[in-house]
Amino acid sequence: MSSVGAQNKIPNEIKLYNAIAISEDNIAIERIKEKCIDCGLCKTICKEREGIHNICDGKACVYCGQCSQACPVGAIVPKSDILRFKNALNKKICIAYTAPAVRVAIGDAFDLPKGSFVQGKLVSALRRLGFKYVLDVTSGADLTIVEEAAELVRRIKNNGKLPMFTSCCPSWVKYAENFHPELLPNLSTCKSPISMQGAIVRNYFCQKYNLNENDIFTVAITPCTSKKYEVSRKELPGTDAVLTTRELIELLKLDEIDFKNLEDSNFDSLFGEGSGAGMIFGVSGGVTEAAIRTVYKIMTDKNLPDEKIKFEAIHGISNVKEFSIKINDKVLNFAIINNIKSALPILEDVKKGKSKYHFIEVMNCLGGCIGGGGQPRIGNGNEIEVKSQRMNSLYNRDKEGKIRFCHQNQDVVRLYDELLGEPLSPKAEELLHTTYKDRSKELL
Repeated sequence: MSSVGAQNKIPNEIKLYNAIAISEDNIAIERIKEKCIDCGLCKTICKEREGIHNICDGKACVYCGQCSQACPVGAIVPKSDILRFKNALNKKICIAYTAPAVRVAIGDAFDLPKGSFVQGKLVSALRRLGFKYVLDVTSGADLTIVEEAAELVRRIKNNGKLPMFTSCCPSWVKYAENFHPELLPNLSTCKSPISMQGAIVRNYFCQKYNLNENDIFTVAITPCTSKKYEVSRKELPGTDAVLTTRELIELLKLDEIDFKNLEDSNFDSLFGEGSGAGMIFGVSGGVTEAAIRTVYKIMTDKNLPDEKIKFEAIHGISNVKEFSIKINDKVLNFAIINNIKSALPILEDVKKGKSKYHFIEVMNCLGGCIGGGGQPRIGNGNEIEVKSQRMNSLYNRDKEGKIRFCHQNQDVVRLYDELLGEPLSPKAEELLHTTYKDRSKELL
């Protein structure tokens, strides 16, 4: 059954005892009650991976959708934005920007080998669905790293709040706001790649293409159900809707688009394909690796030599990974966490002032964005294998790319020349940075 309008088909008389609570106003996921077998796997995954114990009838939900991935009968699904997009097609100029992790997972639904890199087919499919412009969130990732690396170096030089946590995973941000608000000053103020892209589309792209901002409808194509929550935050305007990989698959099948046999197409030239470093944002450790490459440039005025771009120690799906690098006379320490529950000991060290790290990357989902709640379900027993194939596909794309540094993306360079000035400038702070809120009292 399609997830479109699923809530209207839920019999009120069905009572669930073992399943996790999902509130009716949950912005990211919903339950098709008549499908649910009340097995409790959804609640188990939330406890084991999120460390959340079904607090306050679902109010503590961080919208990650991992319960949807765990559900054996497909009873929990992304809350659909398909109808909103369909309605917008008749009234607006629709603009899509797609995250790296989508292009190594969507092929699963069309009998392609697991982890297939299908960027060209994905762009063609989005154009067939009616998007006038198709952009690459990898460029948004490049922009994020330029700002985030500059922010880290500034904190180090000025004795700012350290360690600095990444802020591109909305489930992690929501978790911190819910349960560890005292750590919010440690979060990078940078918006996520999608939120940066949304802001720049409305404040720069529209000018370049002579578009009226009121005439466009922007859609982020994501592996992540939590992005639906992110774009609803008043601090993060710019994106009108989110379609997860699973929703996109549903759309393609509804429109009878033969994805497997589509010819390849290219992104639009402005904010087209980004760097290899931006591409690996889709995997756990990718943000850290991309950041180090640009931090090195800021601190030495040289690019990290190709022979030194070796970060195998932080590749893979381990819950906690570490990396250190000496730049000039300073050793910088990095931690990479995926699965929020795995972060708890490190968070406690930070609170006690005992942390050795300068930079901590936190991703909610096992493997990073390639394992997002909006991705095609993998099924029992194959999780590590399939996620490893997705990760390797993005790493290979980075290795093969002509540009491997976020700060060398010419669209980003031009954006600073024509609009932003320099990283952390007042204009960059206005468009690309955000604030956070203590939400712990909302759980009471």
